[in-house]
Amino acid sequence: MPTQIERVLILAKTYPSPSASYVETSCVAGITESGEMRRLYPVPFRLLADGQQFQKWQWIDVRTEKARADHRPESHRVFVDSIECRHRIDTRGAWSERRLWLEKIPRFTSIDEVNSARETSGTSMALLTPSSIDSLEIQPARNKDWTEAEKVKLIKNQIQGSLFTEQDANEDIHQLQKVPFDFYYNVTYQTPEGPRQDKLKIIDWEAGVLYRKCVRSHGAKWQAPFRAKLEEDLFQRDLQLLIGNQHRFQNQWLIISLIYPPKIEGSTLLQQPLF
Repeated sequence: MPTQIERVLILAKTYPSPSASYVETSCVAGITESGEMRRLYPVPFRLLADGQQFQKWQWIDVRTEKARADHRPESHRVFVDSIECRHRIDTRGAWSERRLWLEKIPRFTSIDEVNSARETSGTSMALLTPSSIDSLEIQPARNKDWTEAEKVKLIKNQIQGSLFTEQDANEDIHQLQKVPFDFYYNVTYQTPEGPRQDKLKIIDWEAGVLYRKCVRSHGAKWQAPFRAKLEEDLFQRDLQLLIGNQHRFQNQWLIISLIYPPKIEGSTLLQQPLF
């Protein structure tokens, strides 16, 4: 398939997970200069060179090609060595420049609407703005640590090519800490039949990093500051959910990025980043 250099504004990075083919990967998503959504993989983000480790709301230039095994229109393979980081869009003017790009993303008010768009046009990423985001739910993960199969994935591909010794690879696994909890937003949609509630899992990297910071600073009482950010602080903003579906189960949707511009009528103090 033909390749091309594209300029992509990064909107999402998910917490890394073990991969059978790529050591570990993050789901990275963004929008091109022409307004097309992109799901970029494989991106072993923690293993990128320092100069290639981009942030959310940063432009990158990267060589891509349409994914062959993933027929979702947004899914593109990345040539990692080609990544060049460009400028990052700041929050000035109550996110004025960022809002211009948010307006270009497909936007829906319920998962039913998103699934209709998926069935008609293949949409697999969208902004979700339900009538309300009601609460944060925290549940213990099924496995508190990586399973043996996941550890094998993390080690096997690092050792191949003599990039790491087995000891080095095992140490690196410890550095990639698994978050032993799952986080969900409970949301409400307005439908022709009336209000309907739903629960959506949050896999945004920022949530994982926030969890680790709160554990370091508050130990067993980490939930209080964690909830203060994801409920109290974000609920004061114009919180929007960038969602993506799963390749194998395309009617199942995850929150891949929390988008939180300030409310226009709110205090300018809310313009500062939370994470």
